[in-house]
This record gives sequence, structure tokens and C-alpha cells, in this order.
Amino acid sequence: MKTMKLWMMAAILLCGLGVMTSCNGKAKVDNADKAVEDTVAVMEVTGIDSDVYMPVMNQYLVDSIGAHYAKGEVCIPCATIIGTDESNPDSLLVWGDFWVFNFKQDGDTLKTVSGGDHPGLMVFQKNDKGEYVVTSFEQVEDGHGNEASAKRIFGDLYNFFHKVNSDEVSREQVRAEFIARYVKEHNLPVKYYQDYGWPAKEIPAE
Repeated sequence: MKTMKLWMMAAILLCGLGVMTSCNGKAKVDNADKAVEDTVAVMEVTGIDSDVYMPVMNQYLVDSIGAHYAKGEVCIPCATIIGTDESNPDSLLVWGDFWVFNFKQDGDTLKTVSGGDHPGLMVFQKNDKGEYVVTSFEQVEDGHGNEASAKRIFGDLYNFFHKVNSDEVSREQVRAEFIARYVKEHNLPVKYYQDYGWPAKEIPAE
């Protein structure tokens, strides 16, 4: 039987970059429907801490996804975890809304060069050293097959994924937090980030 996690948006703000610690302070909910309605809590969490696989996930996003976009000076992954299956600790399944953004630094501003969304299912397996590595990544299709493939990949988690993915306001808040943490951890002398054609936004204080 699968053991699933549903992560609240507030908890997502504290996770994601390989340099960060794992998330704590999770609250239980009775079922996934409640989490879909108010996205305020998570289901029962057991087993693997997120800081075990998140650095591997983020490096994979940088190397295997971000590298295929127009290059910048900085690549920041934003991995919003939708759910996990930890029933087999040697083969971890992670569903997520995975974004990558490439930036160039222009004075005190990170300016977006490229990036995009790659929701789907990542499979992690342990190597001979007992370390997790990404062995496969099934992505939601673009275009005509988008909805059907998303429903197939996310299954019972689809409604929660759709809510997270379609909430542009919350998604932008999450991105700003990821950028802020990256900037702090890498000691970058920047105060703003800016998408092409849009006003610069202040990077929130950590």
C-alpha cells in the first residue's frame, strides 16, 4: 500500500534547494480532499526526510532540465513536492511541480533568461553507496496530451497538483522564497529579480 505525503504550500517555502534543511512542523489531515480544499496541512509522514533526496533532485533539475534552456549565470530549481511514495525505501517515488529558472546578474538584479515548468514523477533508487540517484523522470506532456498525462501520472494527487500549479499568486510567492534562499546561501549581491517585460521585484528578506 502506498504511503503518500501532501505538502502544504507554507511548508514548500522552507524546502527545495540542496543547501536547505528538511521541513518540520507538519500537521495531519484526515484525507487528501481537505488538503485540496485549503492546502494547509499534510498527510501522515513516515520514513525518509526530504533533505535526503532534495539535494539530488535539485542537482538533477539543474543538470538535466535547466541545461537545456538558454544558459544564464545562475540556475535556481523550484521543486514543489506534491506527494511521495516511501513504501520501498530503496525506490522512492516523488511527484512534484518542478520549475527551473536561469538568471543573469545585472547589477543588483537577477534577470530571467529562461526557464519553465516540468511537473511529473521522479524515481530515486539507492546506488552501491546507499545514496539516492534519479533513475527516471516521467514528465507531463505539453499541448494536447497535457491534462490526460497529468491525470495518469498524478493519479489521486491530480486535484492537489492542479490547485498548486494553477495558483499563480502562491506559485510566485514560492518562487520568490526559493530565490531568496539561493541568494542568501550563495551570498549574491542582489536585491531584485526581474522577468522580461515586467517590473523588477524585491527579493524577500530571509
